[in-house]
Amino acid sequence: MTVNAKQDVDVTVVGAGPVGLVLAAELAISGASVQVIERLTEPAEAMKAGSINVPTAEALDRRGLLAAAEQVQREVFERVGPFARKTDDQRPGVGQPTGDQRPGGSRRAPDSRFTGHFAGMVLDADLVDWSDADLAAHTAVAGARMVPQRELEELLAGHVARLGIPVLRGVEVTALEDTGDGVLVGTTAGPVRTGWLVGCDGGRSTVRRLAGIDFPGTDPELTGHLALVDIADPEKLANGWAWSTRGAYRYGPQPGRVVTVEFDGAHADLAHARPRSRGGTPMTPVTLDEVQASLRRVSGTDVTLTALRAAATRWTDNARQAAAYRSGRVLLAGDAAHVHSPFGGQGLNLGVGDAMNLGWKLGAVVAGWAPEGLLGTYDAERRPLGAWVLDWTRAQIGVMRGDAKSAALREVVADLLSTRDGTTYAVKKISGADQRIDLPGDHPLVGRFVPDLWLADGSRLVDHGHGGGFLLLDRTQDGTFARLAQSWAGRVNSVTDGHATPTGVLVRPDGVVAWASDATDIAAVTGLESALHRWTGTPSSAPDHMPVG
Repeated sequence: MTVNAKQDVDVTVVGAGPVGLVLAAELAISGASVQVIERLTEPAEAMKAGSINVPTAEALDRRGLLAAAEQVQREVFERVGPFARKTDDQRPGVGQPTGDQRPGGSRRAPDSRFTGHFAGMVLDADLVDWSDADLAAHTAVAGARMVPQRELEELLAGHVARLGIPVLRGVEVTALEDTGDGVLVGTTAGPVRTGWLVGCDGGRSTVRRLAGIDFPGTDPELTGHLALVDIADPEKLANGWAWSTRGAYRYGPQPGRVVTVEFDGAHADLAHARPRSRGGTPMTPVTLDEVQASLRRVSGTDVTLTALRAAATRWTDNARQAAAYRSGRVLLAGDAAHVHSPFGGQGLNLGVGDAMNLGWKLGAVVAGWAPEGLLGTYDAERRPLGAWVLDWTRAQIGVMRGDAKSAALREVVADLLSTRDGTTYAVKKISGADQRIDLPGDHPLVGRFVPDLWLADGSRLVDHGHGGGFLLLDRTQDGTFARLAQSWAGRVNSVTDGHATPTGVLVRPDGVVAWASDATDIAAVTGLESALHRWTGTPSSAPDHMPVG
């Protein structure tokens, strides 16, 4: 497909994975003209993340996509229900014996109270304190967590298509030049002139390399595989996660799904963080023989695989974070900004959070109602969470190694995860329910993702924000907060609702609470006015942009 070199577009997003698609949609909702270019001619078929966390599910909810995500989860449960194994019947971390010991275990249907695992130690839903304030505040999306990455991409592709965003496939970026007032992008389909360029093109990001952004971190020490296969003799495999001196593996939770982890250094394709930037060759496809050999080594069995049912994935624990998420008019999001091992699916969720955070901010700058300095908050807010995810995954690697010291550490962690407090802590971290960014304000909601705020008419606050923009909940008796927000018409959608606490909540387009109050006095009004100026720009009596419905 030919790209018109004379076409002026506000933002070009490189990469049509979940992060690029979410970002493009948020930009379009903000009123920016946007296009997506993607190296692959078709969506990738390789297996990746198997679920999403609470902030990602709530991001879908905020854009009216919750019902579609819930349907995906129902279909997933129908597929895996008869096969799902109750590995959490055991003490976390004990796993199943491998090698010359006898596999075994029991089965059960999957639990909608999704918990996940830490370093292969499945977290028991019955041990979680579901009344914990953070968990109890985010239950509306419980039916939309088991959304695999491939199905998520399909869902988002439909969302992007409905918004009329062009996705140009089979186009690679070859050069870029930041001219100060835009970016000239060389592609295999011809030159593109764009106001801003955002690299959502993965851990081997061409955009990051061409922008000269460094990618420091820790080198890999393992090779992992994820595959969906046909198995001639599945009874030879242990249930759930299993460890040995050679590594670890998991069989399940759906028929034929296998994961292997070998601590023997990185595969040649994974040995360097940036093979393309160092003149490396493209990654070689993962073969059935490669997966079978790995599974045999870590399981200590002669299990036989007969077919790959989907493209398999080869991965490692390379952990790096971009030195900057922005260089002039070039920005990074998702794996282009940070890479780590895939344990817990944190990379997908971290990237979607990047896109939600950056989308409205870059859209506001393009629209002209926010200064370019607003983009500085993107790096400031997302970098600490990215650094935490890198360390969270590094910790799991330390626990999973096959040496005696790691095995001893695994026993200690298993003890902690066998307690109510320990399991609840881990589930809160994995689910993202307790995520918070540092924002001005002393109300406990400020900086957190908006909780499930039910209104008197039976709706939820987020139901009123599917078209984007800021949401203001006003529960004052005389509509004091809503009247103040009228000066920002078109950017802030006010919703009035009875009389309760909190009396007022201002929610950013990315779902983060920018201001909240339990009072209606002058201090509350002043706090709201300050937050409106900080986040929604100079007041305007006329709408700058009416959000897309």
